[in-house]
Amino acid sequence: MHTLPSPGFGLGLRMEHYAGILDGQPAVDWFEALTEAYLVPGGKPLHHLMRVRERYPVAMHGVSLSVGGTAPLDLEYLAQVKALAAHLEPAWISDHLCWTGVAGKNAHGLLPLPFTEEALAHVSSRVRVVQDILGRRILLENVSSYLSFKQSRLTEWEFLRAVAEQSDCLLLLDLSGIYVDSVNQEFDPHTFLDAMPADRIQQVHLAGYENRGEYLVDTHDQPIAEPVWALYFEAVKRFGTVATCIDRSGNVPPLAELENELETARRVAERALTEAA
Repeated sequence: MHTLPSPGFGLGLRMEHYAGILDGQPAVDWFEALTEAYLVPGGKPLHHLMRVRERYPVAMHGVSLSVGGTAPLDLEYLAQVKALAAHLEPAWISDHLCWTGVAGKNAHGLLPLPFTEEALAHVSSRVRVVQDILGRRILLENVSSYLSFKQSRLTEWEFLRAVAEQSDCLLLLDLSGIYVDSVNQEFDPHTFLDAMPADRIQQVHLAGYENRGEYLVDTHDQPIAEPVWALYFEAVKRFGTVATCIDRSGNVPPLAELENELETARRVAERALTEAA
C-alpha cells in the first residue's frame, strides 16, 4: 500500500475553536491546519497550533502551491513550508491540483486546469520537484470548477489519477467538490470514485455546498448534505478506513456542532465497512 495509516476522523483547525480544543477534550482524532496561517515564525497562531499538536496528530493543508501554474515554483514559499513541517512534524502535507494566479498576481482562488496531456506532463513534473524539495510525498486535492476547457482531452478523474501515478503523489478527495461538479457538469460521481486508485487515497474532505437552483457552489460553509453523505458511504466501501476530515471553512459553527457531524461520519463509515465486509 502507498498510503499511511489513517488517524481516523478529524476537523479543519479553526481559530474559533482553539479554546474549546485546548480547554476540553473534543471527540476529534486529528486536526488539519491551513498551512499559510502558520508560516510567520512565532506569534499566537503558531503557539496555539503547537499546543494542539501536543495533544493530537495534525496535517498541513495549503492553498498556495499553484502546482498547475506556469510561473516558476515559489522556492521561498516551499522553504517556509518545509521549515514549518520540520517544527510541526505533520502526518502529511496537502495542497490542490490547480493554479492560483498569473504574472505574479494571486487570484485568491483555486483555478481549474485544462485536462490535456501537456498539462499532465507539466503538473506531474512540478509535483516531483515539490516532493524532492520537501523530502516527502504530498497529497493533491481535486478542486471544484464551474467551467470546462475546450482543449480538455481527458476527464477530470483520468487526469487526477494520471497525475498521482506519474508523480507518485497521494490523493485527497474532496467529496463535496466531486458531487458539486457532477451536478454542474452532468456526470455520475460514482464514475469518478470508480476511477480512483484505492492505494493512493490518503484522505477525504466532507463539506457543505450552496444550492443556487440551476447550479451548486462548493462553499464549505454549510452542514454536509445528504448526497455527500451518500457519496462518502460509497467511498468508504471502496477505499476502506481512509482518513476523514470535515472542512468547514466559512460560517463556522460551535465546536460541538462539528463534533456531532463527525459522529455522523463515524456511523456512516461503520455501516459502509460492515456492508463491504
